[in-house]
Parts: sequence; structure tokens; C-alpha cells
Amino acid sequence: MKELMTIDATRPDPSATILRKASDTELHFPGEPGYDAARTPWNVAVDLRPAAVAHPTTSHQISEVVTAARQAGLRVAPQSTGHNARPLAQHDLSDVVLMKTSAMTDVSINPDTQIARVEGGTLWLDVIEAAGRFGLAALHGSSPDVGVAGYGLGGGIFLYARKLGMANNSLTAVELVVGDGTLVRADHEQNTELFWALRGGGGNFGVVTALEFTLFPIETVYAGMMLWERRDAERVVRRWADWAPGAPEEITTTLRMLNMPALPELPDVVRGRELVCIDGAILDSDERSAEILAGLRELEPEVDTFERVRAPELARLHMDPEGPTPVVADASMLHELPDSAVDAYLAEVGPDSASTLLTAELRQLGGALARPHPNGGALDRLDGQFLLFGAAVAASPEQRSAGQADAHQLTKALAPWSNRKQYLNFAENAVDPKLGYSTDSWERLGRIRSGVDPDEVFLANHVLPVPPPR
Repeated sequence: MKELMTIDATRPDPSATILRKASDTELHFPGEPGYDAARTPWNVAVDLRPAAVAHPTTSHQISEVVTAARQAGLRVAPQSTGHNARPLAQHDLSDVVLMKTSAMTDVSINPDTQIARVEGGTLWLDVIEAAGRFGLAALHGSSPDVGVAGYGLGGGIFLYARKLGMANNSLTAVELVVGDGTLVRADHEQNTELFWALRGGGGNFGVVTALEFTLFPIETVYAGMMLWERRDAERVVRRWADWAPGAPEEITTTLRMLNMPALPELPDVVRGRELVCIDGAILDSDERSAEILAGLRELEPEVDTFERVRAPELARLHMDPEGPTPVVADASMLHELPDSAVDAYLAEVGPDSASTLLTAELRQLGGALARPHPNGGALDRLDGQFLLFGAAVAASPEQRSAGQADAHQLTKALAPWSNRKQYLNFAENAVDPKLGYSTDSWERLGRIRSGVDPDEVFLANHVLPVPPPR
């Protein structure tokens, strides 16, 4: 691997000169106006200080910057939005060009083939709305302003997952700039090993310039949420935990304990309240959906919005924060949720707790998520029954400290029921990336990266190291 260089803002640096001469891409360097704004990710609680920030608008510009960075002894970290930026901040970024693709947002829908093609910085909301005009839906995430690329390369689960699987398995092609600056296309017919690795291997293999993926003929969905006061948590959580593992795979839900802030943009029914929430979607008829939900409706929620809705309306169902937000979080995957685990969950975030977490959620897994996907990629299934995630708003150092402690304590309390695996899209802190894959997949990913990026030009949030030569 080449000796790496850092850019010193106090003196002219040959690396900065190389980057500027090589491309007309918008570049920001430490000490210059605009650098602080350019380096700030969506999660503004994360402090990234790279050697430079690049804002390309074309794949050609990405190629130029990657080539120049390699020549200058610098690395490149791809980023579309920076929702999950904290793991990247664990690395020394003094030799890293942060490649922000947020200006590349073109979306094209082919209603005949039911394929979407999007540029590397596209947000999910733009895809959801564009596909919805043709009565189609994508396997999008819970937040409308999450980037398609990071979400899709790392897995991708939300409302349709137990029936249709992870979003990465809906990918049909990825175009990216690899370590030598070449733009390549990977799909089921060309660069097939790379295509396998991209579907779960994250940003370790290059800078994504475009993705193509399957859409589904879903015009309307039986979906919504149920809300209860937090004092009802015990009976709701126990019923849901008992119901969820055996529920039909047509339904995908999330149970959350919510401490909602008193923000004016929030609906009146949730603003400033402590609530239990179950939201989800059912890919079945109204009659069958009502049957599936009957056991939960017996609990007489204060609010029940489940009904037949247009698929694009689900973009904001989960009420995730939009726009730059300071967040701290922790997550783990659970192999089961027996009564003793529910006891531990309620002790941490139930009605008698003093938790500072904005959300303490349990996402329902199983169904198609538990089965190896035909012709799937590096991450073709999730082995647990539930995904545990706790997050807090961290607008001040005190909130950051308390929120991170509460998030860690939640996962620690549920550790006896963890399967010791990680879903890296939700891993907001530094973790061993091996825990995201099977042993065979981990070794195969390393071999593929050694062929595509032997000099380790790219730095991902969760790094797949290049194995040493044998």
C-alpha cells in the first residue's frame, strides 16, 4: 500500500494541488470557507475532519478525483447523506477525501420493465414519488431522506421486508468508480463477483455513480400505525412479542417506545407525548389484513390508522427525523424475545423508566428475511427474529452523553438474547464488521476487494480489510 499523505491547511500542499488540477469538481479543504459546511454529515453530532471534501456532479468527475487522490497518496470515503456517519469518524481522516455524491440525484423509472435507475446521491423520497406515479413501489427505508446507495448496498429493510426481502436483493446493476479510477458496471452478467460483493458489502469497493433495481406492482397497501399511552406498554409489548414471530410474512411491523418532542411539525396526536407505537404494512387484502391485526386491535389502541392507502404515503409513516439531526444510537440483533427479554426491555424503556431515548424499537424480522435469497449477494438474509435499535437526539454534550449511555444500556440489557451478529446498516458505532457476515462471505468479500481495490483506496464506514498475500 502507498505511503499516505495528509493535507496541512497551514501551507501549500502538493496533494491539494494535484486534486485541484485533476478535476473541475467542487473541492473544499481545511481552513477554507465552506469546508465546515461541506464536511458535515446528516448526523450533525458526528465530527468528520477529512483532508478534503469533493462534491462531484458526474461520474467523470468522480473518476478524476479518485485517480488524483490515488496519485496523491490519499484515500476516498464515499458518502451520499451521512446518516450512519459515526463509524467513519472512528478512523483517521487526515489522508481521506470525503466524496459526497449528494448532487447526483437523477431518477428514471421504466414502467414496462419495472426497473428504476437512480444516480448515486438519490434520496428515497424521490424514488418513492416517481415510482408511485406508475403504481409501483420500491423496497425503501423508514426515512424519506436516507440515501438509496448506502441503504441498498448495506441491506435495506422496512415495510415490505418479511414478504419481499432486503432491498439489496432487488438490485439489478450497480455502476461505480473503482480504485484505479475506472467506471465499471456490475450485474448478473458482468463483473458478477463484484456484483455479489456490492449487495451487502457497503462502500468498500468504490464510489457508486448509479444503481438499478426492481420495482414492485404495489399501488396501494393496507398500512398504518397503532398508538397507546406508555402506561399500556406491558400488555402491548407482551402481546406483540408473542404474536410477531408467527405472524404471516405478508406483514412487517415495528414496535417502538417513543418519547416525542414538542415540535410544531409533528402531528398533534404524538407531539410531546410518551407512547407505544406499532406501525407496519400488509401485502394482502383488506379482509385478510383485518384478520392478521385482530389480536393487536383487541388491545384497543387510542389511535388506529391502519387502512388501505397509496404506497407513496408510507414514506413518512415511521416519523423519522428529516433534515440534519444530531443523533446517538446503538443496535443489536435478537434471536428471540421471551417474557424475560420483555421484562428487560420494559425495565429500560417502559413507563417507570427515566430513559432519554427518542425511540427504542424492535423491528420484526423473519419471513423472507430469514431465507437465503435466490441469486442473492453477500448479505442475503438476517438470522435473528428481531432487530433492536435505540436512538436519542443529541443536541447538547449532556444530551449526547446521556443518550449514548441509555442506548448502550438498552442493548446491554437485551444482550442475553442477542445472536451476537450485527446488521451493519444500523451499527451506528464502531463494531467488528465480521459480525455482519457469515465466515464464508467475509472471506469471499476480502478476496474480491483485494482484486478491485488492492491499494485500499476506499474507506467505508465498516471496513473490509484486504487480506495479506498468501
